[in-house]
Amino acid sequence: MRKIRYSVAMSLDGYIAGPNGEADWIVADPEFDFAGLWAQFDTLLMGRRTYEAAVARFGGKARFQGMKTFVASRTLRQADNPDMTILSDLTRDWIQQLRSQPGKDIWLMGGGELFRLLLEMQEVDTVEVSIVPVLLGSGVALLPSPAPQTKLKVASHKAYPSGFVSLVYEVHR
Repeated sequence: MRKIRYSVAMSLDGYIAGPNGEADWIVADPEFDFAGLWAQFDTLLMGRRTYEAAVARFGGKARFQGMKTFVASRTLRQADNPDMTILSDLTRDWIQQLRSQPGKDIWLMGGGELFRLLLEMQEVDTVEVSIVPVLLGSGVALLPSPAPQTKLKVASHKAYPSGFVSLVYEVHR
């Protein structure tokens, strides 16, 4: 069964986006193998705000390099977004069906609200956080309240000379 991996950049004080959803504080570390990370996935699952931030960042419609892309949204219309699947009602049964299909792992991209929902459903396998050496003071939390207490076990960690720290945790069930 494919894993659902929440992989996200976060400020040291726990935010995945600034107060207005901005991500300009996330700068690439030259030693981080983003292409290698990207190659581990063939499916993206994201919320509407993450999708809209990607569109704003890359201009026009965001294209996700041949990935199967699913966007959880009650406001986006499928007819306006033919390059992806809009999910107006995300259920545990649907997640289980997606996980059982052949393929690579599923990247749960950004979106604290969607992360919380999948944690509540017990459908997150790993939490992979790249801590960016910046303090934002406010913004979009990694995990908004109220959230279930979830026990994690460290799987790997790496510190980069730039100050980035990558942490990978397995979710205990």
